[in-house]
Amino acid sequence: MSINTSPPSGTRDFLPDDLARRRHLEGVIRRVYESFGFVPLETPAFENLSTLLGKYGDEGDQLLFRLLHRRDKLARALQEPGVGEKDLADLGLRYDLTVPLARVYANTKDLPRFFKRYQLQPVWRADRPGKGRYREFLQCDIDITGTTSLVAEAEVCGAVVRVFEELGLRDVTVSLNHRQLLKCLIQAAGLPAEQEGTALVAIDKLDKIGEDGLRKEFAARGIDPAAGEKLLHLIKRPEGLTETAELDRLAGLLAAIPAATTPLAELRDLLAIAAGSAAGPYLRIDATLARGLGYYTGPIFEVRSAALSGSLGGGGRYDGLIGMFKGAQVPAVGFSIGFERLLLVMEERGLFGKVAVGPDVLLCRFPDVQPADALRAAEALRRAGLKVEVFPETPKIGKQFAYAESIKVRFAAILGATEAQEGKLSIKHLGTGEQLTLPAAEAAIRLKEWSQAA
Repeated sequence: MSINTSPPSGTRDFLPDDLARRRHLEGVIRRVYESFGFVPLETPAFENLSTLLGKYGDEGDQLLFRLLHRRDKLARALQEPGVGEKDLADLGLRYDLTVPLARVYANTKDLPRFFKRYQLQPVWRADRPGKGRYREFLQCDIDITGTTSLVAEAEVCGAVVRVFEELGLRDVTVSLNHRQLLKCLIQAAGLPAEQEGTALVAIDKLDKIGEDGLRKEFAARGIDPAAGEKLLHLIKRPEGLTETAELDRLAGLLAAIPAATTPLAELRDLLAIAAGSAAGPYLRIDATLARGLGYYTGPIFEVRSAALSGSLGGGGRYDGLIGMFKGAQVPAVGFSIGFERLLLVMEERGLFGKVAVGPDVLLCRFPDVQPADALRAAEALRRAGLKVEVFPETPKIGKQFAYAESIKVRFAAILGATEAQEGKLSIKHLGTGEQLTLPAAEAAIRLKEWSQAA
């Protein structure tokens, strides 16, 4: 019986060329985040289920990967009468990076007043895999805790926009809405309060399923067709409106609902504040934006491109989440870049260019050269700042060159008995065919010059 060697559905192996592009993208994200004053954080791959459950809404809870009890504990649980799912696991793989941050904040006493953290780590969701949708994927989060100032929103949006600018992706917008404004729109449409949550989940799917799909989603969730149609009318932005005009339109529609005053004012203030940030030109009021996670309490945002369906990242304010762990309200706001989708977009648009992977030099040797001499020569080149692979065997030099070309190494260093005795190296540019024999130190300098010029 053959063994299935494919990775589990929804996961991937990353080969060297793949990882080179991923590391390049991660490096840009880290560099930009740090330029905004964010500091790194890492948390465990799994958390207590009590930490995770109840933070993402019912649909999110269903997508948690649970870790079964170990050995004897699992065996005992299985023997209990009426055993259920909750009895078999007390740990789960992290679903996102925001809830772990909230736990860390509640568990750590000496964090700064304004904790600006970034985190690049994988998360896991028991979702249905598809193109660009995985069960294991990397998230790239930034968050600011400890302030209700809208400067924090402007900063996280600005940092994410700067990442996209650095990568050459300027055809994006940052869609902006407010969770409390959306609740007021749902109320204005005539939906009962108990249907608010299910309406939010449905609206969150609008960009994927379209207006007709949303109508069907409303019907499937038991939402009155007339109320659903009115809600769709309320959230749909007419063509040609400026951001201020769209807020004026929404204010007129919600004039009879006092609770709409604060979120509308906050969105106006955020637009004014963000005018001085990198995010300013990219912000666009979008009342259809819902963000599915249940912990958002204020402004919410999402990066979108007109050329793509779906989002390239999103986030918002979540002033209640940390308080679930700490027992006291702690304001917070965050943004997460959709790393996997961003990677696909960059590959499709050819934005990576040449990303170096593998060694600069293959050190080849003739049969009459001792392995220790070859390793000694390679070590000298490495100390000079070159990445060097030593060919472990001694076939004909031509075969060693062919191997170098097969792994995309551009330069060869050749060590024969004479070179070893005289402290020299022969070096060859495999692209141009140029070959020189030089003292070892000079050979290293020339190889670096070739490498930098390539």
